[in-house]
Amino acid sequence: MRALSNAFDDILTGFGLLTRLPLPNHTARGANAGWSWPLVGLVVGLIGWAVGFVAIAAGVADPLAAVLVVGALVMVTGGLHEDGLADTADGLWGGWTRERRLEIMRDSRIGSYGVIALVLVLLARVFAVFLVINAWVLPALVAAAVLSRGVLPGVMALVSNAREDGLSRGVGRPSLAVSGVSAALAVVLGAFCVGWSVVAAVVAVLVVACGMALLARSRIGGQTGDILGAVQVLAEVAVLVVLVS
Repeated sequence: MRALSNAFDDILTGFGLLTRLPLPNHTARGANAGWSWPLVGLVVGLIGWAVGFVAIAAGVADPLAAVLVVGALVMVTGGLHEDGLADTADGLWGGWTRERRLEIMRDSRIGSYGVIALVLVLLARVFAVFLVINAWVLPALVAAAVLSRGVLPGVMALVSNAREDGLSRGVGRPSLAVSGVSAALAVVLGAFCVGWSVVAAVVAVLVVACGMALLARSRIGGQTGDILGAVQVLAEVAVLVVLVS
């Protein structure tokens, strides 16, 4: 019974951290809840799938339906990951020293690098979703949401924190066991959605995650919440592109 209670707390903690869905109060278990993040992705992806299905059934043009899907996904998460992407772009390319880059990333204002990154990635995301809708492979939306969140605990476990405070530091570093469960759960859910195509999708996620991890270590000495947000958004786009290629 205790284990079941902890699992329920973990799931609520995951939703509380990664979405803006109205849920009851829960016990914040921090990094221990990382295994549940693919389940959060499952719900987020299903919401995107539902919006796309309803839009298509209502006769909405595919490009506009893609915009509605991406808009719904951003609203569900409160733009958390997109904000991280913008801060990451500003920080990693807007400063000359590690300290200055971290300072820029903490600034709530968005700079030119952040705007450019957001525009380009959102365009790529909308176009990828358009291709998904056009090919009628809506389960790819769910697979992308699941896999792009399932890799985050692994990045947190294997890459040290870049600063002594902040969201990622406050959540903590999950154990390798928690990271492994998250990754395995994501792959199983992804395979259920897209079958053997999940292999190519996993490769795409690993390329993005490893690339961002190496870049973050070289520029700021580790990962932050903003880096994790960037990993999620870029991995989601990469999965969608691979699955519709």
